[in-house]
Amino acid sequence: MAKKSKKPVADDSAAEASQAPKPKKDAALASFLAPSALVICRNKHWRYISSFHGPWLQLPIEVLETLANANYYMPLPRPVDPAVFYDLVKIRQLVDGATDMAVRAANGVASSALSNSLLGSAPHQMQALGLGFGNTAGGAKLSPERRHRMREQATQKLSRAYHLDEIASSVATMQSTSTLENVAGLVLQRAPNDPDANYVHFFHEKIPSRQLAECTDLRVLDMIIAQRPSDCEPLRTRAIVRMFKDDYEGAAQDLTTALSVCRLNRLHKPYEGEAMQLERRSGRRRDNPPLDEKDQPSSTEVQLLFQRAGCYLTLACDHVEPALVRHSSTPAGEPTDKANGQGHANGNGTAEEGEGLSQGKPPQAGEPLPTKKQVESRKTVRLYAKRALRDYMEYLKQFHYSPNLPIEVSDDFSRQVNMATHRSKRYYGQSRSGAQDPNSPTGDAVGHTVYPLATLFTATPPADLPPYPSMDIVRATSATSPASAVETTSEVVTYHPLLTDALHSLLLCHTLVQTSTKELQRHAYMVARLARLADGYPVFQASRSPARADWIEVLRRAENWIELSTSWEALCAPAPLPVPPSAHNGSASSPNVSTLSITGPPTPTETDGQRQERLRHQAIIEALEDERVNDEASFKAAILARQKRAEAEVVSSPNAAAAATQAAPKRWAVDDGREYPILTERAEAVARWIRDAPAVSGTGGGKRKKKPAVKKVASADKDKMEPNNGGQPGLVPV
Repeated sequence: MAKKSKKPVADDSAAEASQAPKPKKDAALASFLAPSALVICRNKHWRYISSFHGPWLQLPIEVLETLANANYYMPLPRPVDPAVFYDLVKIRQLVDGATDMAVRAANGVASSALSNSLLGSAPHQMQALGLGFGNTAGGAKLSPERRHRMREQATQKLSRAYHLDEIASSVATMQSTSTLENVAGLVLQRAPNDPDANYVHFFHEKIPSRQLAECTDLRVLDMIIAQRPSDCEPLRTRAIVRMFKDDYEGAAQDLTTALSVCRLNRLHKPYEGEAMQLERRSGRRRDNPPLDEKDQPSSTEVQLLFQRAGCYLTLACDHVEPALVRHSSTPAGEPTDKANGQGHANGNGTAEEGEGLSQGKPPQAGEPLPTKKQVESRKTVRLYAKRALRDYMEYLKQFHYSPNLPIEVSDDFSRQVNMATHRSKRYYGQSRSGAQDPNSPTGDAVGHTVYPLATLFTATPPADLPPYPSMDIVRATSATSPASAVETTSEVVTYHPLLTDALHSLLLCHTLVQTSTKELQRHAYMVARLARLADGYPVFQASRSPARADWIEVLRRAENWIELSTSWEALCAPAPLPVPPSAHNGSASSPNVSTLSITGPPTPTETDGQRQERLRHQAIIEALEDERVNDEASFKAAILARQKRAEAEVVSSPNAAAAATQAAPKRWAVDDGREYPILTERAEAVARWIRDAPAVSGTGGGKRKKKPAVKKVASADKDKMEPNNGGQPGLVPV
């Protein structure tokens, strides 16, 4: 190529800050590079970035690794998915190491010790930010070859981080110095075919904001995939880019290939809970040693399942429009209640009328017959929705739920978090010895039941779950204080950053499959039960879910056709944290104390003007981060809708926030991440499918409900079940 020169890298600051020559692009790209356009790194366009924000970005590496080990050795269900937790630790180590090497190469510092000794000087701080000040430390300059090798090592570390999880790695690199954005480009000047450098540069390349599809060429990823056919991660990246380009069929094909490669490369490891269960049965407990990296669980398969399920769901929604007959006699602005006739499963009929029937509109006399293309499109909608449902169920199998976990277990984890974050010396003695104590809540077998999340959505769910919704949970303002009652057990679910979105996407899939109204109502209550328990403490903060916003909009437009008892916001209101007995005894290890150790001191009371300014600022920030805001009109609508909703909540319950703060510690849940009523194409397609799609004969009948082979799943996992577990399907021994 004419633009790629063989000139050696210069030592001056201008050469250090220069980018590598860009890959070949279309000539039309020049029109996007207007002087007024905002140019940012490509990885800042990645979806679900807000789901991976949290204290893990600021916690010291030693503390983060300690928390990951403590989380892994907790009984099921663990507070956070251990695969994601260990990925966060490794990504932080890799990004911090790459940052150190990139800054040293830019400054000409040979050792990290010398680099750390300059931390007190202002010039070094400017160098760390990539501002190009010369090296003020004495000593010999590094040769260009040595700098190149250091940049190569930094690029390899970044490449490995992006292989682990490109969303979490994108968040981590955003918090680092600007030197990382250029390191891969400098390596490509000497080695243009380096796969690691090309992979990192693909994420760090500067493109116009919100124009990823127009300014991204897949040939770089094609070259990396050809060079490393045994790596599934570049296939995952190419699939995500195809989604931005609206090539969902190609994305699904890439993800299917990536899943095959991932499962082929996966080591045959025993069931991860067997070793711990064996130790509990034998009456001994390990000293919680750090888990070797080769033994740490991987999250790659879970990422691929989630992304492919999203592809299939989008494909199903894309076929809704050609599948339905547009009635010329119905005006465009006709209210939806006229389409929901009396006695229909999705109408205003009673539950008895809707039970056993599928959603959808029965054919009426005088209605035009569907064409062959429409019939095929209807089949395609259900086919893709079933595929998405299958992948979401596989995703949910990786996480667990317990209806009766002893509160002492959660209190023990909060105590360990509190000690680790305060770097208490007692943690390494008291907590570890307490783990070996037979009286410790996690030192011996705890009598609680654990289910994989997928079991909760089978045709025959477990019968020992607490009733939900109940009146004391649905009502947000209760006369009795939650702290006044002493509880011994609580419901707990394993947290994953994408869990809330997957649960609500599951409901959208059931809607497109035309699951019976009664069964869909049961699934909706189960999703609300789990969503209110989702808590990313102590590493993830609250995040928004596009699927949750779409589901809320579908419920509004379909006028609550599944007849939920109250609003979805009330059903998913974060559950109050259970108060352990130690809190009543005046112990300092209660969850609210450990929560404050991560989040900081409580905010003082604010005036009305400060509150309005805070709500406005929060609305602007959240609107800027949302992927559905793509122009000035939607940006203003997002801000206005968020402000109105926040003010309405304050007016409706002015003392609710203060009462909740005094009553119980706050849960890290979706409570702070509000959705707003901006209609998306997916929500519009699902709402129209509910209103206009014809009912399918046989869907929702008795025989159809019994078809999912729950007994086969239980027999396949028979070796993972205890003989005395009551024979309940999907039961995990604890």
